[in-house]
Amino acid sequence: MIYWAQLFHFYQPPTQLPSVLEKICNESYRPLIEVLREYPQARAAVNINAVLTEMLKDCGHNNVIQGLKELVGKGQIEITGTGKYHPILPLIPPQEVKRQIELNHKTNAYFFWSAYQPSGFFPPEMAYSGDIIEPVMDTGHRWIILSGVACPADWPVDTIYQVELDGKRLAVFFRDDLLSNKISFQKIGPKDFLEHLKGLEGGKENIYVVTAMDAETYGHHIKNWEELFLAEVYEELQVSSDTYAHLQQRKALATQHASLLKDAETAEQVQAVTISQLLDLFRLGQVIEPKASSWSTSGEDIQADNPFPLWRDKDSEIHRLQWEHMSICMELCSTAGQVADNDQSKRFAGIARGLLDRALQSDQFWWASRRPMWDINLVHMGLIDQSRAIINAYRAISTSGTDDKTKSGCYNRLSSARDLQGKIVDLLFIP
Repeated sequence: MIYWAQLFHFYQPPTQLPSVLEKICNESYRPLIEVLREYPQARAAVNINAVLTEMLKDCGHNNVIQGLKELVGKGQIEITGTGKYHPILPLIPPQEVKRQIELNHKTNAYFFWSAYQPSGFFPPEMAYSGDIIEPVMDTGHRWIILSGVACPADWPVDTIYQVELDGKRLAVFFRDDLLSNKISFQKIGPKDFLEHLKGLEGGKENIYVVTAMDAETYGHHIKNWEELFLAEVYEELQVSSDTYAHLQQRKALATQHASLLKDAETAEQVQAVTISQLLDLFRLGQVIEPKASSWSTSGEDIQADNPFPLWRDKDSEIHRLQWEHMSICMELCSTAGQVADNDQSKRFAGIARGLLDRALQSDQFWWASRRPMWDINLVHMGLIDQSRAIINAYRAISTSGTDDKTKSGCYNRLSSARDLQGKIVDLLFIP
């Protein structure tokens, strides 16, 4: 038996235009849900960042939320945990990692009710370092999914690796990067995909394969791909399943016919499962230390000690300035929360805190990476979010009863942030 577990990653940034979100819902989210409804044997994990869940509700796309809830109720999908605003978790402080996970849980639990009981965890962009394990474990997750490039040992096909911290363990699943990318870039068709899965068996009785990609791959990035690929795969699996069941019936009725017995025993089958179901099907293996990486990280990046090049390239001047500005933003927001001691300062500190949550989103760094993307407007929009958090944080500090030394030090940090803003904006004009 070959068990295929796939994950769909639903995400749009908080800066997304309502018109674009509507286009994505019509081209991708709704058609994808319809395909899953059409094939009851379909199984998948779904990651949906809670910022998108809120946007779907606010923009009148509640039927997408309801469709996912319906599929959870039928046992076809499970919803994973993640960070609410899609931050790159290894690049932010541990307390912010935990806060993003908890915010995501609170928001998705509100909209999905009992359908949101995450067993697994999807780190945004599959960005991983050992620093994120503790908050992932502390928030009750049983497994985490990472890019295949993070695997430090023999490729797992019939065992499940684990990570360990303070005597506690977390199961680790690795995405088949090559196969996932072939699907994502329309480099493989449904029949070749299934033949590829069968070719991975390698003489083992049971194996598993994990694929993962953006949900927007289906219908938005590739027109009608949910029908041309996904529905065709499910159709083949349905035929295969029906054939296998028929052969089993023939086996029971015709025990004297050796040829029929052989057909039943050798019938090939690929079964779609959720990732959590793999925990019941395969044994837990050795403890490992995955490599710091993301699903956009290459082996060469890892060798160069540059694990997150699309979000914090060690050779990128604009990334350096962006993160220096972000550091000041987090510092001032933290100070504001500590010193706010009256209604006015507490109000501004609360505003700053909420703006910082949003400002941690990853897109502003990705669009500054030039690998291959570069969009000065989206980079600038991220900078504006950070600046708004800084302004409110400093307002909270300046209206609080804290000492003048603290206020003076925070003003100097505010001035440094202004200088960084100017440098970042200057870089946006460089072709």
